[in-house]
Parts: sequence; C-alpha cells; structure tokens
Amino acid sequence: MRLPRFYIALELAPGLECALPSAAARHAVQVLRLAHHAPIIVFNGDGHDYSAQLLVAPREPVRVAITSRSDPEPSAPLAIQLALGISKGERMDFALQKAVELGVTQITPLFTQRTQVQLDGARLTKRLAHWQGILIAACEQSGRRYLPTLTPAFAFTAWLEQADPNGGLLLDPLAVHALSDLPAPPSAVTLLIGPEGGLDPREQAAALNRGFQGVRLGPRILRTETAPLAAIAAIQALWGDYR
Repeated sequence: MRLPRFYIALELAPGLECALPSAAARHAVQVLRLAHHAPIIVFNGDGHDYSAQLLVAPREPVRVAITSRSDPEPSAPLAIQLALGISKGERMDFALQKAVELGVTQITPLFTQRTQVQLDGARLTKRLAHWQGILIAACEQSGRRYLPTLTPAFAFTAWLEQADPNGGLLLDPLAVHALSDLPAPPSAVTLLIGPEGGLDPREQAAALNRGFQGVRLGPRILRTETAPLAAIAAIQALWGDYR
C-alpha cells in the first residue's frame, strides 16, 4: 500500500523530529485517520523521500520522527519550463496541477494582453501562495521529490526580454511545424502558452522575433488549460522521461 506523503519546508535528516504543518496534520489525523506511529513519507523538495513515523498525542501538535532517507530522484533528461498566460480560477489551477504531475521543472505565470484576471499587491501575493500550494499537493500525490520552481508573475514584455530563446517553443495552432519536426533540444525547453484567447498577435510576433519557434500540436485548437498538458506530454514522449 502506498504511504501518505507530506511536504515539510525544513531541512530534513534521519533522526530528526519536527512538527508536521497544521494543514497536513489535520489531513493526516482527521481525514486519513492515521494513528500514533503510523508510517508516512515526508519530503522537502531536495530530491529525497524521508521515511518517518507520525507522533500523535492528545492536545499536542502532530509531529514526525524521521527514520531514513531515500536515494535521490533521478535527474530529468530534459528541463521543461512553462511560461503560461494567467487564466481564470480553476483553469489555471488545473493547468498547474497537471503540469507538475507531467514533470515540468519551472512555471512562470504571465500577464498578457488577453489576461482577464486582475491581480496586484496583496491579491497577487495571495494567489501566488495558492498556486504554490497546488504545486506542493501535486508533488505529494505524484511522488515527485523535487519541487518545481514557481517564479514571480511577470508582464509578458518584461519576461520576454530576459527569456532565453534557445529551446523556446511558442504554441500556435497555425504554426507550420509540429513538435515532431524539430530536432531534440540539448537540455531544456521553454514552452510559451497564452491565456484564454491565446497570445495577442503582437506578442506572438515579439516571441518569434526573440527567437522562439512556433509549433502546433495538431489540427484542433486546445483550451488554455488543455494545451500545456498536451504539449508537455508530447515533449516528454519525444525527448524526455517518457521514452
């Protein structure tokens, strides 16, 4: 039976005893009904899993006692960086969750001309924390030991100015080339995808002028929450760890 996994944002090592974060503790005790000394797995994104026991005592914070450390997760043959136009509510959440499950290594939310979500200041900070929680939960579920990087949100133009165009792919249903037409990238891919309605034509032109390669996924136009998943899966099958 697969053991429950929980994320702890601390330096971990065998022999360490530490508190389980409150949300994870509630889930472990109240939802999963785990008892004192139940075996679990904890991780902190450093590439290892840590075997541990749950320590449950009345009126005391739930703690874990770490007993051993796994070998590191094998390095991915291809780093996949996703630059994704911010979309509404559950669409963005779904895309981020599934991108993590499929093996993306970095995610950058982008404000584009067609972004319909207004976020700034405290609202943006809260949303970034929410997205970080989605990444953590997806790692807990999928067994990933490395936590993908969630960068700050960027305006499209500011991001493009500092983006490395080597291995840059612009998803465009009207592009001439399919992914399978392209040579294998050396070590990394940056996948650029717009929000609802796609990127503005001027943004597309700017990305192409910067050196991004336009690619299509087939004859159908995909939703903003579907396109990243199809593209990442295809990239993994062609050049990544699905081979």
